[in-house]
Amino acid sequence: MPHTHDHGHCIDTAMAAARRLCEERGARLTPVRRRVLELVWANHKPTGAYELLPQLAQDGFNSAPPTVYRALDFLLELGLIHRISSLNAFIGCDHPGSAHPTGFFICHKCGEATELPPDELSALAERLEALLGVRVEGETHELTGLCSNCRKAA
Repeated sequence: MPHTHDHGHCIDTAMAAARRLCEERGARLTPVRRRVLELVWANHKPTGAYELLPQLAQDGFNSAPPTVYRALDFLLELGLIHRISSLNAFIGCDHPGSAHPTGFFICHKCGEATELPPDELSALAERLEALLGVRVEGETHELTGLCSNCRKAA
């Protein structure tokens, strides 16, 4: 992500997608769910559930862990966010509402995470199925290293 990246645009896009998906599926985007989604999209760094608690409390919401986890589960179910297993953290989905293979490149220096292109992940799975004679039924990919900005700064 370029350092001049507009996170406000990302948040606006995510909120529009959330409203659309909730309307299509008859779900409610409650104020706490909306705020959790905004906080997850506040930057492109994976955010842990417990990192959200102080901000929710400051904003006047119930900041008990079950409240946060229920909101995160709702957002995961709608396909608005992803869980990055190795970090036990959450990040906004670049392709909300559609089932797709997930993968991330996570910079070990700055902590930003970038969603990998689903088409490339699908092609990789197809090549591995042919090579190994297996059937891929689920996939999550996590790559780590230095992002382009951190590489340039080194």
